[in-house]
Amino acid sequence: MRLGIVGLPNVGKSTLFNAITKAGAESANYPFCTIEPNIGVVDVPDTRLDVLEKIYNPKRTTHASIEFYDIAGLVKGASKGEGLGNKFLSHIRESSAIVHVVRCFEDDNIIHVEGSVDPIRDIEIISLELIFSDLEVLERRMEKSIKLSHSGDKKAIFELGAMEKVKTHLEAGKPVRSLELTDDESVFVKDLFLITSKPVLYAANISEDDLISGSGDNELVKKVKALAVSENSEVITVCASLEEQLAALSEEEQNEMLAEYGLNESGLNKLIHSSYKLLGLMSFLTAGTDEVRAWTIKNGTKAQKSAGKIHSDIERGFIRAEIVSFDDLVNCGSESAAKEKGLYRLEGKEYVMQDGDIVNFRFNV
Repeated sequence: MRLGIVGLPNVGKSTLFNAITKAGAESANYPFCTIEPNIGVVDVPDTRLDVLEKIYNPKRTTHASIEFYDIAGLVKGASKGEGLGNKFLSHIRESSAIVHVVRCFEDDNIIHVEGSVDPIRDIEIISLELIFSDLEVLERRMEKSIKLSHSGDKKAIFELGAMEKVKTHLEAGKPVRSLELTDDESVFVKDLFLITSKPVLYAANISEDDLISGSGDNELVKKVKALAVSENSEVITVCASLEEQLAALSEEEQNEMLAEYGLNESGLNKLIHSSYKLLGLMSFLTAGTDEVRAWTIKNGTKAQKSAGKIHSDIERGFIRAEIVSFDDLVNCGSESAAKEKGLYRLEGKEYVMQDGDIVNFRFNV
């Protein structure tokens, strides 16, 4: 999974990126300090792996991971080449989803590129630039379909109709993700790789003062949440400056600091959990003395397809999946005890995987 972190300059993108990846991306109080995207790979927190480590004592433990792209600050006119223009937009197209960092705090010491703090205006600026970019891509693709449709090509006629539907929606200033499409249209539009078709998670960046006062949902955050509801997006509140401090601490010190602020999890954990929800993802597990590992798949993925996540040969030669639920294994305390109680079961290729399934795939190639 790859998440592109976007937003106007100086809203806290690179500060947040530094905190969640400890990658040391340049962060400065002026626009365009980030030209090429900074890339960081982060382990997905999963306490189930810690429990399985104690049961199996494996040689290694491997978490699922997420790639974060810190994409340079966009400005009004980026789609027409303002700032560093389309150079940024090409990086966004490579992401699975967009984390849109929005400034929801006042601070006279931090310059705002638009001269004032207004998260809804900021979101609209970014959204319009992405829409303009999508329209440019769409119009180029439509030229080809128009020529083919004149010859009576049924596929071209269908594609042109779908694109005209999308174009009308974009011209109304609305992102593709908010457009209702038929199943066939959705399959086709997905292959256009339009930026505004990607799901968005808004990260409302608040101040430490807001955290201390308990006003994490300040008036600016409430406006962002209302907008997100209207377009079926997700919102989390983060304090990028606090996350940056947490990144330099040990796990014990982090927990102590979070408790001081009345928080039960870090912004990173919230961001990852919300991203999984947004993209409809879950994890199945494999466990043994060699390795304990989490594997990320889409909700609703069947057993044989899931086997391919590990290796294509396992999917091709799939016979059965031997499965026990995480809770059942932990309650029994060991693999042998769970088997004695008959809690392991054999499932076929059509079995729909469940979050936390511990699996041993049987295959033959």
